[in-house]
Amino acid sequence: MSAAPALVLFDLDGVLVHYSHQARLDVLAERSGKDAAAVKAALFDSGLESDSDRGVYSPQGQAEELSRRLGARLTLEDCVAARKASMTVEPAMLALAHETAKHAGVAILTNNGLMLRDYLPQICPPLFPLFSARVFCSAQFKIEKPDPDIFRRCLAALGVAEAQALFVDDNPANAEGARKAGLQAHHFTGAAALRAALAELGVLEKKDAT
Repeated sequence: MSAAPALVLFDLDGVLVHYSHQARLDVLAERSGKDAAAVKAALFDSGLESDSDRGVYSPQGQAEELSRRLGARLTLEDCVAARKASMTVEPAMLALAHETAKHAGVAILTNNGLMLRDYLPQICPPLFPLFSARVFCSAQFKIEKPDPDIFRRCLAALGVAEAQALFVDDNPANAEGARKAGLQAHHFTGAAALRAALAELGVLEKKDAT
């Protein structure tokens, strides 16, 4: 039997937290005085969010560019508040991450901009201190999942070999990208199935079926 993974690398939105696109738009609309449709056009339809995920903008630069495209002033604090409103931690997954951390390293790899990485302790406080200094995003590597190279670069930063890591993502394409990079991967469908997979891999103890 192969050794249990030394690191479990989690996706963020859709795995550790629930993400509400609409909640984010609503906060930005309220703070800018524009409607949600206009915010969606400026942030998402224009490609600004995608560019931020690829590292084109700093957190402040993203806020300034959103203001320009929207035609209304939004501060970085407004953008952070909107992202905070959009995220709710999944209690079962938070508990599972804490349990996992007793037996292996844990970290986050997400397709997101630098704002989320740099301000995640404010955006989603329940994830900390568990993931302190262990949050990585596509923007810092300037490539996105499922590109296999993003996993290699992330693990290099963590000092962990590909074969020693397990990646967890709700997007099957991203899980496949991790496998191509040499990691083990789990397509996330829920906390119970992930717990069973972690037990099967030897990260957690198997529970008696009694």
